[in-house]
Amino acid sequence: MRALITGITGQDGGHLAELLHEKGYEIFGLIRGQHNPRRQAVEAEFPYVTLIEGDLADPTSIVRAVEIAQPDELYNLAAISHVGYSFKNPTLTAEVTGKGVLNVLEAVRLAGLAEKTKVYQASTSEMFGGLDYNRPGRGYNEESLFHPRSPYGVAKLYGHWIAKNYRESYGMFVSCGILFNHEGERRGVEFVTRKITHAVARIKAGLQDHIELGDLWPKRDWGYAGDYVRGMWQMVQHGTPDDFVLASGETHSIEEFLDLAFAEIGIDDWKPYVQQNPAFMRPAEVDILLGDPAKAEGVLGWKREVDFPGLVKLMVAHDLNLVGAAG
Repeated sequence: MRALITGITGQDGGHLAELLHEKGYEIFGLIRGQHNPRRQAVEAEFPYVTLIEGDLADPTSIVRAVEIAQPDELYNLAAISHVGYSFKNPTLTAEVTGKGVLNVLEAVRLAGLAEKTKVYQASTSEMFGGLDYNRPGRGYNEESLFHPRSPYGVAKLYGHWIAKNYRESYGMFVSCGILFNHEGERRGVEFVTRKITHAVARIKAGLQDHIELGDLWPKRDWGYAGDYVRGMWQMVQHGTPDDFVLASGETHSIEEFLDLAFAEIGIDDWKPYVQQNPAFMRPAEVDILLGDPAKAEGVLGWKREVDFPGLVKLMVAHDLNLVGAAG
């Protein structure tokens, strides 16, 4: 089997490359830019991945990548994926995260692979926006209303609907994974979960004395990225293309994340170490995200293996080792 992964330099791309390699795939990864600073690290960590230069905003490069890879499966994970960044760069977010999905689907079709290539589109819980919450206590599912609250969420919603349109219009196998927040040791430090665990490790090592964050009250449905990437693969193996929510079915606040993270280094009261900075607060915030993974569990047999405390413990342990503060 041959697979093409866009977003190979990201958290999910790394987990997926490992999973597919274990299953014996020939793997191709799309990497943006001739001098991408992540290229050397990707080549070192995943020597079995053949890298192809391309950009989701450049349709010609995507057609070329698809023609080279001739993929049986294409996982479109690439995006401008940081919500806060999307407010500062909404046009770029629309071009890459939204229209980039169209470019990928058109590349598959124009390359004559519409009947061969199964496509996975990375949709997101940010499309729900925390509003129109019509299933209190049960979480958003595949039938819930969308109301994105950021340029990122809006762009992802376009990608989600154009993927469904190509499924219905051209009979292409396109499955959309509506994934709730999934974190792990590969998460970038610009994301709040990794920002916290990395700072906690540095505080333990005496390398910094506080962490600056935005709002602490929003609640998210957090899971482990490795579990969710396994769900992506299961969607593509399913007999028919469809939409699936992957979530833990629990929601926790950033304050709860702080409780567990600081407890890992023996600190019960984190408040003296946390400063709120208005610069990290967004024009519009999603209050709560809670997903209902019943369909994925019932149809695909998917189940998360790492719970919320286990996720925080795993991430802190990784960062303690990273900064040399373990033990």
